[in-house]
Amino acid sequence: MKKVIIYSTPQCPWCKKTKKLLSEIGVDFTDYDVSSDKDKANEMMKKSGQNGVPVLDIDGEIVVGYNPEKIKELLSENKNEKKEYSCDVLIIGSGVSGLAAAMYSGRFDLKTIVVGDTPGGVITLTNEISNYPGFKNLTGTELADKIREHALEYGVEIFTDKITKVSGSYGNFISESSDSRFLSKTVIFATGTKARKLNVPGEDDFFGRGVHTCALCDGPFYKDKTVAVVGGSDSAAKEALLLTEYAKKVYIIYRGEKIHPEPINEKRVKENQKIEIITNTNIVEIKGEKNVSRVVLDREYNGDNELKLDGLFIEIGHIPLSYVAEQMGVLLNEKNEIKINRNSETNIEGVFAAGDVVDSAFKQAITGVAEGVTAAWSAYQLISSKG
Repeated sequence: MKKVIIYSTPQCPWCKKTKKLLSEIGVDFTDYDVSSDKDKANEMMKKSGQNGVPVLDIDGEIVVGYNPEKIKELLSENKNEKKEYSCDVLIIGSGVSGLAAAMYSGRFDLKTIVVGDTPGGVITLTNEISNYPGFKNLTGTELADKIREHALEYGVEIFTDKITKVSGSYGNFISESSDSRFLSKTVIFATGTKARKLNVPGEDDFFGRGVHTCALCDGPFYKDKTVAVVGGSDSAAKEALLLTEYAKKVYIIYRGEKIHPEPINEKRVKENQKIEIITNTNIVEIKGEKNVSRVVLDREYNGDNELKLDGLFIEIGHIPLSYVAEQMGVLLNEKNEIKINRNSETNIEGVFAAGDVVDSAFKQAITGVAEGVTAAWSAYQLISSKG
């Protein structure tokens, strides 16, 4: 049995997903909380060069970040043997849209399998949700867990895995991951999005060493330090507000004239004395030695083109994860979002889609859940009509 160590923080969603995956695989592991143990934090940084979590040590092999494929590869004993599963509905993506689709599909008495490499989806990175009907306030992880538990009540199977290819037609779809094959009558894409990058010099070099995309995960490393959030959306405002719980100073840097969060969060930002907003400004380079120490701006701010920072959190939107759908012939729009109609149907019979990956103008957890439910209903109607 391989020795497995995970360096984590209690509030980090990616850490929780990694530990959940290890438990599903049946692997014992040692968990070190680097937010409260400085020696272990230093040990982690020495092993990985990272100032962010999670970090895994699998018998000396270091895995940085949440990486199910790499973890399963390092722990797998039968790498060449593919397991095969059959179902009526295969849902690709385990965020709230996919889980809601699964819950309804299960209610319709359809054999349902969910396959996703990010349990709970990106909403689990959200520390506070106050606009989901029926819940005045809860975290993204709590919302995802509630929908997941509801789905499991109807016999839904959930796998932590990544589908890399889908082929076939109605009744005979074949979806493949690195170690499994799924046969299904219908497919629902609920693959969501990934964080958009700045694509400036220094971003990749300092990722995990001052450049981050999750304040909930890595904010604790910046106690009494100076950080910045790039972006002007509601998500950027919420990241900045969360970071004020740790940092002594938080900048919001936005390319537009005015940030545009929801009114309640805009009010909170303006009332928070730790937050300073810099508008009409872009970051053109990230600099430092071992870790980030400053960023270069495209115009002067307070008489200088460089701004001293200890950490930079990027929140400039997301890119649809539609590649697998596109490869099988599903139509996309100019933003690479999957095109659907009001029944969550794509251009291919038996293929449906829901959530942040589709071409809906308004993207919220509640709208994605509704699209997932609609996709499940449409799959049920199709299967019923085909006998």
